[in-house]
Amino acid sequence: MSRIVRTVSAFALVCGTPAIAALAVDAYPSRPIRLVVPYPPGGGTDPVARLLSQKLGDAWHQQVVVDNRGGAAGVVGAELVARSAPDGYTLLFATAGIMIITPILVPKLAYDPLKDFSPVGLVAANPQLLVVNGGLPVQSVKELIALAKGSPGKLNYGTSGSGGVNHLAMELFRSMAGIDIVFVPYKGAGPAITDLLAGQVQLMFNPIPPFLPHVKSGRLRALGVSSAQRSRAVPDVPTIAEAGVPGFEYVSWYAIFAPAHTPRAVVSRLNAELVRIAAEPDVAQRLIGQGSDPQSSTPEGLAEFLRKDFDRQRRVIASAGLKHE
Repeated sequence: MSRIVRTVSAFALVCGTPAIAALAVDAYPSRPIRLVVPYPPGGGTDPVARLLSQKLGDAWHQQVVVDNRGGAAGVVGAELVARSAPDGYTLLFATAGIMIITPILVPKLAYDPLKDFSPVGLVAANPQLLVVNGGLPVQSVKELIALAKGSPGKLNYGTSGSGGVNHLAMELFRSMAGIDIVFVPYKGAGPAITDLLAGQVQLMFNPIPPFLPHVKSGRLRALGVSSAQRSRAVPDVPTIAEAGVPGFEYVSWYAIFAPAHTPRAVVSRLNAELVRIAAEPDVAQRLIGQGSDPQSSTPEGLAEFLRKDFDRQRRVIASAGLKHE
């Protein structure tokens, strides 16, 4: 037995298992970390998760492996992390969908987003862009609302499906603006944007990047962003709140969570790295290029953010009359 092993063993016998835990925390991370992305490869979450894994790996000289665990709209990956050892070596790259929308819509999930995870920190906010077909005779949010009120039930809006973030954003907009517009669900954002360009639907919310080429060409017109502040990806586009619907805000987001009961020292170490990474200019540039706004938070700040967003999303879902199918 080596002298180091004998020393550690003797220390553990004197001080008990808390000493072993303390030594493990001090050494963190001492082996590869698994970052679970609860969606199949190639989705919108992948570029951000892989950027984060690269930066964490470079900082700690440990491999941070992105593990795509798609299935059941993210439930499979989230459940895997919830049931993992709370040691900081299995982390969840989380979205509003798996932490809030699905738990509200699906009863008796195998995980509780508020109890089964330790919040680590926000990574990015993902505002959505409200656009209209270029042929629609409106130049602003106020003109769109006036047109909709003058022709109730005549304007159609496309979404990537029922219960998605672009559907819920439009339902909040419809409710706050007091307008009657028709919901047209599609199987994905691609077909919805195709029909938006063709004029089959007249307006739509969606994450920013897919819209930008069409906005530049004039086939679509950007009226507002859904965040409380203007997006750094489209700084010339006003927020919907400033453009005519005071108090409007609806964003999706990315954040990191660990299993519940992960040691506080490990969570703090992870959080400090997330905050540092978010402040790096190249990271901000790459996130903005993908339509995201870099964010950071304390673990406590993320916990409070999650509780507030849970309550807000519940109200929007109830207003839209959505139920699990």
